[in-house]
Amino acid sequence: MKRINYILVPFMLVVSGALFTACDRELLDTVPNDRLSESLFWKTESDAKLAVNSLYTDLDEANIFSWDALTDIAHVNQPFDIQSYVEQGQYDATSAKVFTEWSNAYKGIRACNYFLENVSKVPSTNTAVINQFKGEARALRAYQYLKLANLFGEVPLITTAISLDESRTLARAPMAQVWDFVDKELSEAAGLLPTTYAAADKGRFTKGAALGLRARANLMAGRYQQAADAADQVIKLGVYGLYDSYEKLFSYAAENNKEVLLDRQFIKDTYPVNVFALMAPYSQKSANSNYVPTKALVDMYETTAGKLITDATSGYDPANPYANRDPRLRFSVFLTGDVLPSGITFRPEPNSGTADAVGNTYIASTTGFNIKKYINTEDYANPGNNGINIILLRYAEILLTYAEAKIELNQLDASMFAAINAVRNGRTDVKQPSVSNTATQSELRAIVRRERTVELAFEGQHLFDIRRWKTAETVLPGPIYGITYKTATGTLATIQVVAVNRTFDKSRHYLWPIPQKERNLTPTLTQNPGW
Repeated sequence: MKRINYILVPFMLVVSGALFTACDRELLDTVPNDRLSESLFWKTESDAKLAVNSLYTDLDEANIFSWDALTDIAHVNQPFDIQSYVEQGQYDATSAKVFTEWSNAYKGIRACNYFLENVSKVPSTNTAVINQFKGEARALRAYQYLKLANLFGEVPLITTAISLDESRTLARAPMAQVWDFVDKELSEAAGLLPTTYAAADKGRFTKGAALGLRARANLMAGRYQQAADAADQVIKLGVYGLYDSYEKLFSYAAENNKEVLLDRQFIKDTYPVNVFALMAPYSQKSANSNYVPTKALVDMYETTAGKLITDATSGYDPANPYANRDPRLRFSVFLTGDVLPSGITFRPEPNSGTADAVGNTYIASTTGFNIKKYINTEDYANPGNNGINIILLRYAEILLTYAEAKIELNQLDASMFAAINAVRNGRTDVKQPSVSNTATQSELRAIVRRERTVELAFEGQHLFDIRRWKTAETVLPGPIYGITYKTATGTLATIQVVAVNRTFDKSRHYLWPIPQKERNLTPTLTQNPGW
């Protein structure tokens, strides 16, 4: 909502009071100037709109990049970052990362619950717009529960603004109940939401966003028919499509394009995000390279012939590893020889003598790769003050969800092939060969999983994917590798990140532990296995 004022209406609105004293009766009429009294709010449709606007501030933003850094395709670059311990499997229920994701999600849920309990107080005859606001709030609440279920499994299912005493007796709801709730909320929210908005309201939840999130939730839950059906509903709305250029998809010029179903919107100077400072190469005004790509991801991109680099017939050249590769590689990752926003050439080789050289500083990328998505030249002048929107759900994911669900159902029909091939070659700058319609279910499963990984890299989905695929135990353990480069003697050497060795215990790491702080406050909360 670039054009919607982000006026934050606190959702724990305090009924202002004053000390009753005989000496100063005027205190009874004092109205605090740092908050809104409930008695003054919920009077107009404008109040309701301001309140629902504030719910969007609890959507995820740059933290989605950290989720990928806890997988095989990216790396937490700085060793003192608390998330580095999570990446390496050295964490427990006291981890700040675990608690932050939990508390932020429930903060958003409480705000939505409060809104839904109070919006009907607004004396409006415009039932449609009030229902729309309710649909937005229900979809935003479902978004938080989807994330919690992916991270923690069974979680308390809270649908009202509970009291402190009530919070001390909460119990975790069974997974089926959580997924049922998310599915129902998104299905019913979709019925309350419009298909599109006028330009001034871009960024709000639409019918397509609710259905798209429903498709994601059911895929994560392993409910493949429901996932395919919800994705198909999005496709048949006829309002979404692939943006013509993958290279420009994460640029300012592409904001609010037809591929975006849901994003977190920002405004430079007014409501900024710091993506550039967070992830750009170190040479770009000492940007932080917090999360960096790995060789594991880079090696997943096919050659332009549609073959894996491990295929002897692929044409892959280890001495020139980025030539003739799926264009999405160069559009997603800064590679040796790329021109950076400042105009200089990216040279991360240890012997390059540049600011970006591996080993030059602990802040420079330790793999020699940097994330390119969302790193725009317009933000170079002020790296911490960006206005770029962070995409949370886009049409390519809908197509891949539809394809994967159909593959798991063994419904290998023309619509499934059309969906996956659209992602592979439906843009002017990405033309990977179509998948053969003779491929088996097993072959297609491997293809669609790789396609999700490379298409959606650094968009916050891979952590949840490798958990539901149960592949984390295979792809995560071991060292982290980076670029391959020519040494002074002309031989090829591959970077191995120093002093990092990931571990993954399949008996417990598929779910995070319930935060210890929460269990201290709520003894009725049980813990996940192994924690």
